[in-house]
Amino acid sequence: MHLVRQIRQLSGLQSLRHALRQVSTAPTKPATLKYEQDPQPLFTDTETQKLLQSMTQLHLDRVFRKRTVPDNSSETKFMTTEQLESDFQSLVEKAEHMLQMPPVVKIKEDVDRIIAKDPALKDFADTKYVFTDITFGRRQSERKVVVRETDGTLAYATLDTTKRMNQLYFPLEGRQSYTPRMFALEELMAKCLIEHKYEFVLDRLLVQYEPHEPEFHNISARVFEHLNESKQFDLLRSTRHFGPMAFFYAWHRCIDDLLYDMIRRDYLSNAVELIALSYKIHKVPVDYQDTLAKLDALHPTPAERALAELRSGMRKPDDQQGIEQEIHSAIGKTEQDFAADEISLKFIEQYIASEHALKKVQLELAVQTLKEVNLEKLQLFQGLKKAHGIQAS
Repeated sequence: MHLVRQIRQLSGLQSLRHALRQVSTAPTKPATLKYEQDPQPLFTDTETQKLLQSMTQLHLDRVFRKRTVPDNSSETKFMTTEQLESDFQSLVEKAEHMLQMPPVVKIKEDVDRIIAKDPALKDFADTKYVFTDITFGRRQSERKVVVRETDGTLAYATLDTTKRMNQLYFPLEGRQSYTPRMFALEELMAKCLIEHKYEFVLDRLLVQYEPHEPEFHNISARVFEHLNESKQFDLLRSTRHFGPMAFFYAWHRCIDDLLYDMIRRDYLSNAVELIALSYKIHKVPVDYQDTLAKLDALHPTPAERALAELRSGMRKPDDQQGIEQEIHSAIGKTEQDFAADEISLKFIEQYIASEHALKKVQLELAVQTLKEVNLEKLQLFQGLKKAHGIQAS
């Protein structure tokens, strides 16, 4: 009886696994927006990458925040000023590496590539034979996988077979040989989106799929579409997914919600970069390079800004510099920031007045509110500097 019970349990387990495989092959809910052309040339363009990296922002406290990993321990060291400066540089370089964006490429389709047809080998075996290049040190994309069919045809393997063979011989940590339940079951996917676990879904997506796979395109598009509805863009700021998200909106001409969020948070230079990216992608005849050049002259790069923030705790400024820094910290802006805001607002207002803006009323109200706040800050800034006898630079 005990043996019969074990056999029944095993049979039930096999049925369950078979059902899960059937669920895994079922497609998830399709996304509305898709790339109708190959986006890679525009995405990998040097100017585009610079705009996306700037929009992503480099907040070290977010990049290195505590995560649910086995080791979240910290270490205390005694260091000289030179060692600390070297560590600051390494820290910023590591953060930039962690923020490298996954590529945005077109969906790769299977193409029949027959190497040879050997009728003499027909019916030699009743199963296919798969041959995999397992040479050490090669990239998975460089490995050749070929299949000998039962009719004697020798051909390159399909993309799915190639991926499974690579995973079999050179497994990637975290990647499963079957579709994870969060991607296979619509209710689990919907739950993740409702709970705004966007970064978790996108991180898991990068592990399980390659950027050229249809599943990657469909799920990432669904996440970006849901983000555009929930307006929780800040959840992806200072992550490697913010750039592809901004590129997705610019490509599909739906940047207004993200633009409104940037204006509301006083990220005006990022708002200019988002508009410039949209103009670049759709070849709108607007000269945005001049505005970007002026802003670059007034603003440090994200890496320079992060280094300055780290170094601020080491310096011992004199009395006047200390007072000036306190004023800047209290107001949240410098003279260069106010000058950059004026340039940015002019460019943004031109976009709102154009035919390209879809949500003019919301954007106009956001700009007007920010103008009033900035005017109060500028007056307070000038008053404090005058009161302390600090000359305007």
